[in-house]
Amino acid sequence: MASSQPALTPVASTKVWFITGTSRGFGRVWAEAALKRGDKVAATARKLESIADLNDTYGNNVLTLALDVTQPEQVKAAVTQAHAHFGKLDIVFNNAGYSLVGTIEEASADDIRALYETNVIGPVSVIQAALPLLREQGGGHILGTSSNLGHVTLPVIGYYCSSKWAFEAIHESLATEVKPFGINVTIIEPGAYATEFGSQESLKFAQGLDIYADFKAHFFGSLGSQERGDPTATPEALFAVVDAENPPLRFFLGSHNLPSVRTAYAERLATWEEWAEVSNSAQDRAN
Repeated sequence: MASSQPALTPVASTKVWFITGTSRGFGRVWAEAALKRGDKVAATARKLESIADLNDTYGNNVLTLALDVTQPEQVKAAVTQAHAHFGKLDIVFNNAGYSLVGTIEEASADDIRALYETNVIGPVSVIQAALPLLREQGGGHILGTSSNLGHVTLPVIGYYCSSKWAFEAIHESLATEVKPFGINVTIIEPGAYATEFGSQESLKFAQGLDIYADFKAHFFGSLGSQERGDPTATPEALFAVVDAENPPLRFFLGSHNLPSVRTAYAERLATWEEWAEVSNSAQDRAN
């Protein structure tokens, strides 16, 4: 006689996470959600005191580490310590980052370099430190927090958008390179959420030019009316990705991203098609 009990969903095995930028925002939400479901987490932040409370709440399941991702030696030491502490790293999650506010004309070279040190070079340092360990243990999953702005752009934060386009390209190449070692790569692409990402600690401002004052005031006014998602609604979707046998390379968080990206790519394809004859004429010189 067939059982009337519903089929049980297999429970995912306990995972060990290494997450950067866990002091606030998505990093904090995801670190705590992973710990609450019984996983183990190496949680990192630039200021150790900002995550010290995790030790009191989660005990031996959490390892808190001070980490500035712009310091390669510190990155290597933190990744190595986390791996030694837990005996493995299943998920290496680059989440630390910030936004540079300023038009293309306003931002200085130093502003741009600093942004890329945190948003691009820092994640690469984490990846390069983790890969030998992941290969040795026979696999793992590298995740990185990008944005829907890794596909589309906005004015005034163009350099932030550019850092996410670079972030996406690096991870896409990485995914192909490490697949033979059993290592998966997923780019997490949130839309607009009500996190602390808009706080002063998450934003740096280029020195402004008066000529752009009205434009930027209008831009920030429009951002203020934008609907934002609830970050605490995201962990289950994230867990579905990390628990999947074949996780996606790219994963949108939220319902607004796909429509905007469809529109952007439709416009790009239309432009390329419109100019296809001229483009094709540049392939070979006529005899």
